[in-house]
Amino acid sequence: MLPSWMSAAGVAAPDDRQGNVGIFSFLKKKPEAAAAPPEPARLETAPRQPSDAERERQREIARATAAKIDAIELAMTTDFFDDAEARWGNTRRAPAAAAAVLDEAGESELFTMLEQPDAAAAPAAAPVVEESAILYANDQAALAEQMLQGCLAELGRSERQPWWMLFDLYQAAGREQDFDSIAIDYASHFETSPPAYSNRLPADTPQQTFAGVAPAARLTGTLGSDATPRLQALLASSGAPVRIDLSAITHATIDGCAALLSALQSLRGARRAIVLAGADTLLAVLRPMLAIGERSSGEAPWLLLLELLQLLEREKDFEETAMDYCVTFEVSPPSFEVLPAQAGAGTTPAGQPGAEQRFMLPATVDGDIAPLLAAIDNYAAMDPAAPVVLDCTKLVRIGFAAATNLHAALRRLAVDERRIELRELNHLVAALLRLLNYGDCARLYAHKY
Repeated sequence: MLPSWMSAAGVAAPDDRQGNVGIFSFLKKKPEAAAAPPEPARLETAPRQPSDAERERQREIARATAAKIDAIELAMTTDFFDDAEARWGNTRRAPAAAAAVLDEAGESELFTMLEQPDAAAAPAAAPVVEESAILYANDQAALAEQMLQGCLAELGRSERQPWWMLFDLYQAAGREQDFDSIAIDYASHFETSPPAYSNRLPADTPQQTFAGVAPAARLTGTLGSDATPRLQALLASSGAPVRIDLSAITHATIDGCAALLSALQSLRGARRAIVLAGADTLLAVLRPMLAIGERSSGEAPWLLLLELLQLLEREKDFEETAMDYCVTFEVSPPSFEVLPAQAGAGTTPAGQPGAEQRFMLPATVDGDIAPLLAAIDNYAAMDPAAPVVLDCTKLVRIGFAAATNLHAALRRLAVDERRIELRELNHLVAALLRLLNYGDCARLYAHKY
């Protein structure tokens, strides 16, 4: 028996008597059956007719319910038939590569609800989540892990936050095997793709590493030869890690791929730290350009795809794509390399920060953070009208006392409704900052799994 709200919305029960019923046809609204001849009236008083306002409310409920059912059915159907060859009957096999991930602006509302809450919204916090975040902030990762592991059987049945915190804990500690183990359980429980492991800096990285305004470039639209001057400017820069935002690329040319490939190889050869934002967006652009056995696209897009997978440390995807490249061009496949530890070199010289520039926080923020707070104040003073954006891509852990001091500093900067953002937070740190009420002065954006 259907719930009353679905009955009010006009959603009919499934008809088991029909033979050819779609997989999800029981979720579809069915046309109302022809009205049966009315029975003789038995009641002395006629039933109350709904008002116009009530009818309109019922119509709104019906429309909203139908839209939700259609969206859920579409998402579930996509999961069942996710093979592009089976779906379109295309015999042109694409190379193995990481699956496309939509950027923040393109992510649908439905998958934002199903996969991860709005990055700037504070999800409902459970005591075990807050206690684990405090333990981790106080450098008691082992106890935090025990608490998170222990709550998976109960809280983890419906909430994804403990899983995400464990993923980040294992990445910070370099425990890939443990990460992959719970990733399998996570994928099975939530019926979704498992997250990919990528090495983060160890928690004992010196605090001075990666602090400052990062030289940055944001590539948009078509990746073409016109990107060369901007990439050369990055090569000529010095100081903090180089940040390249790829999230707005929609197309790519062979010359553009060659230019970006050359820049990435030069930066890696110089052991410059590279922060790639929105790399999955570019992977999704490159993948349809390539087909095994077809050389018309040239080698540059293939080699750029391999370079991105190397920098993202996705060894399995790299090896599979390298074999596809080998078969296509009949050459020896390139080998995956274990990247050496990369370090930045302090802060960049003072100057007007572009809209794409952010202040990169170090891997560990703890103890006396007065020099760090002074550097953030200097960055914010460069353009008092611009948002203050703290990039937390490399931030592994922030101590409880340090988080309190940073909060006080950001509240001083938030005068006159100045926008402050903390981007790419890991979920352990994000949980701590929500607990400390950072939302009263800043917007928190956790990275996505």
